[in-house]
Amino acid sequence: QVQLVESGGGLVQPGGSLRLSCAASGSIFSIYNMGWYRQAPGKQRELVAHITSGGRTNYSDSVKGRFTISRDNGKNTVYLQMNGLKPEDTAAYYCYAGRILAGTLYYDAWGQGSQVTVSS
Repeated sequence: QVQLVESGGGLVQPGGSLRLSCAASGSIFSIYNMGWYRQAPGKQRELVAHITSGGRTNYSDSVKGRFTISRDNGKNTVYLQMNGLKPEDTAAYYCYAGRILAGTLYYDAWGQGSQVTVSS
């Protein structure tokens, strides 16, 4: 069973950058689709970015052009590079690992969450 450990959150000024990492263990990383959700207080959970086992990516409109998701199968790690951060990006970010079965994504594991705060 896959386990996920996140790192890289913190406090950054508007316009700054952060990189989140999500390291996997316990299973074959390369078979998983990976991604990031975020949850801000009082707001609905939002899917931020997703990367398939084959490396295809997609993003929410709110982060497109500013955030980049990538994966390093040799290091069993998925990254979320966040540039041009805005106060509205402030949230807890959660990575996930999942598999697609019959066209549906099933979530196998979640990271513990990383707080990202964008403030001057």
